[in-house]
Amino acid sequence: MISLLNSEKYPGNSPLIRRNFPYLNRKIILLLFLFFVYHNTYARITITDLGAKGDGVTDNTEIIQKAIDQCSGTSAGTVIVPPGKYLTRPLFMRSNVRLHIEAGAELLGSTRLKDYSDVFPVLKGKESPALIYAENKENISVTGHGTINGQGGHAEFQHGNDSQGGPRRPKIIYFRKCKNVTVTDITLRNSAYWTQDYEQCDGVFIRGVKVYSHCNYNNDGLDIDSRNVIVSDCYIDTDDDALCFKSDFSSVCENITVSNCVLASNCNAIKFGTASLGGFRNITVTNCVVRSASEDNIRKWKTNKATAFAGIQRDTTVLAGIALESVDGGVMDGISVSNVLMSGVQTPVFIRLGDRRRTYSKGNVSILKNIQIHHIIAQSESLIACSVTGVPGSYAENISLRDIHITAPGGGTKVQAEETVKEAEKGYPENRMFGSVLPASGFYVRHVKNITFQNVSVITRKPDIRPVFYFDDVTDGRLNLSEDAEVKQVNSKNILVNGK
Repeated sequence: MISLLNSEKYPGNSPLIRRNFPYLNRKIILLLFLFFVYHNTYARITITDLGAKGDGVTDNTEIIQKAIDQCSGTSAGTVIVPPGKYLTRPLFMRSNVRLHIEAGAELLGSTRLKDYSDVFPVLKGKESPALIYAENKENISVTGHGTINGQGGHAEFQHGNDSQGGPRRPKIIYFRKCKNVTVTDITLRNSAYWTQDYEQCDGVFIRGVKVYSHCNYNNDGLDIDSRNVIVSDCYIDTDDDALCFKSDFSSVCENITVSNCVLASNCNAIKFGTASLGGFRNITVTNCVVRSASEDNIRKWKTNKATAFAGIQRDTTVLAGIALESVDGGVMDGISVSNVLMSGVQTPVFIRLGDRRRTYSKGNVSILKNIQIHHIIAQSESLIACSVTGVPGSYAENISLRDIHITAPGGGTKVQAEETVKEAEKGYPENRMFGSVLPASGFYVRHVKNITFQNVSVITRKPDIRPVFYFDDVTDGRLNLSEDAEVKQVNSKNILVNGK
């Protein structure tokens, strides 16, 4: 035994090695510990390993939900949906969970309304059921190059516009009061209602999402009523509003940037409202393309009685390319929309301060101020001109429109140039709310203070008797124009055209 410990015969037992053995042991133990911690705090569960079947028929709800729940017990976990078609009823996201849908994979939403009403028995206000739902969760993600298909074209979901009542149809994604939300690269198709809704969340990151939904009424593409949001590189093609900022609560929808998106719609492309109870603040939308939708199964604006006299030139058109609406007592302050290329729009710009209701405003009318819209090129397809309007006694303020070039159909008549425009203070805000023709070929402006038009041009394809600009009850208007344009003033003061 003594000889075995002799360092001369056994160099490995030298004092140097003996001194380092404890260190090496500690290092190995630490590595093993970190390996153990990692594999027990970052779970990766593939749903087929738990028995899910991608045959498009088997109900996989319990298996997928089990995977989500198991991942939620860790500090971070991923539920993987591999290629195949997986039928599911509503799924409830948990904190620290990523639902990753791989390319070639498709989640199919149940087509039975009862599957939604059973798990969403009590719905208040604007709440609705959803296929992927989360409330008061944090660090949640939906990622991957796969598809979530709501199957909203099924007969079970056909109940008309939501204003007509009927059962509450499900959204595809509905996240409420969540923190740190990420949705990237996924394709969302065929929602029975709004496609995705982020309500009262804080910290939302959306990138590369593709939406195609023309199977039902109210097929909004992306609805945001949250704060601290980044949206980029999305492609949205929907029947209803493509990109829609909402404010259904006393809280303000704020601190948002949207960039590099393609937005196609049979309603409005970039819309703030109609819900505007709390308001909108510090929001910028830039570098986007707006175009008419790929299909129109409901609106038919060219022959629709609501727009039959608007001179709509194309079978498929967007209502308004940019619609800013503050009508429910909220505050709209600090909005910038820039670098937008539009085609197939009825009305390029629609800005409305209205007085529909005063839910949280302590009896005050809505506020709309500090708006910048610039670098817009638009091909207009109707006689419904752009408009910037307030209501008697309440003014839209500090509006800047510059570097805007519109090509319009023209053809306005003397009778149309002399049309009396109704006030419609409590009307539903829409480009046609004053009628299907406005007495201006370019911009109709009423009840506005401090508005600037700089390098704004309107070219009509046919001769148009209407003035390009029509000002009614406007104070402090400045037009710096690069070409001649008729400006009509009624009850207005301090209107300067090229400094005169």
